[in-house]
Amino acid sequence: MDPELEAFVPLIPKVDLADAAVARKELAALAAAASDVVAANPDVEDMVVEDRTVRGVPVRIYRPDGAHGAVIWLRGGGWIIGDLDTEHRMAGSIASGSGAVVISVDYRRSPEHRFPAALDDLYTVLTWASEHASELGVTPDRIAVGGHSAGAGLAAAGALRARDQQGPPICFQVLNQPVLDDRQQTWSQRNFTDTPWVTRDNIAAAWRHYLGAEAATPYAAPARAGDLSGLPPAYVATAEFDPVRDEGIAYASRLLEAGVPVELHQWSGTFHGSQAIPSGVSQRQVAELGSVLRRALAE
Repeated sequence: MDPELEAFVPLIPKVDLADAAVARKELAALAAAASDVVAANPDVEDMVVEDRTVRGVPVRIYRPDGAHGAVIWLRGGGWIIGDLDTEHRMAGSIASGSGAVVISVDYRRSPEHRFPAALDDLYTVLTWASEHASELGVTPDRIAVGGHSAGAGLAAAGALRARDQQGPPICFQVLNQPVLDDRQQTWSQRNFTDTPWVTRDNIAAAWRHYLGAEAATPYAAPARAGDLSGLPPAYVATAEFDPVRDEGIAYASRLLEAGVPVELHQWSGTFHGSQAIPSGVSQRQVAELGSVLRRALAE
């Protein structure tokens, strides 16, 4: 493990996603402890940040000067925890680094709202953004989707749905440490069972909350999709010590085999969500998300 990250491991709180209410309270307490840092996000000082509701879905829109594209951004948290405030620093950093309008989506959370509620919220916002691109100061062909963890899985599912339903055009997808496969049969899922922040059991609990008694479809678990052709170009980032590492790598490989341009970055010495920890490698991870989107949306 990266030495800077390893020093933080004893300080990382245990997260139990089996009880959604408890997990939310713990995250809220953690966010409150860091509230001064979050509120003083230097990345958003020179941009307009607006909270609004888009066709019933709460969003936070970050508008840098001279934006040249937009990205619909989905937070992580196993579809269970997190909100616009907990995602504020990451969304602001991506807007600053990419120079793009970032629309952070406060999608409905499970288990109160199971699949496909979160995907429907993403698709609603994507459709609105495409129809109101001029209001956002961008063109409809310069809209990307992206997310972290469960949010990256939603982004991948949104790209599949838009392709299948001839929906709004998506020019790029950013899948950061994506959760894609409910079967949990990869080598990393079987061997990284107690890694920092995210464990195999937590991922299993997240899938149970998200799916309920329903069987997974490709729109819930994109790794189940049989055909990945015709999807937008992708950037896929994985962490070395992460249960979902191998499903992200496999998805990137399958996209390549289907003729989709892909950039895959496997970050050695990192673990799931470690980009939130102040370290050199974390700064490089977040900076790369911005630079990748800047290149993709400027083409």
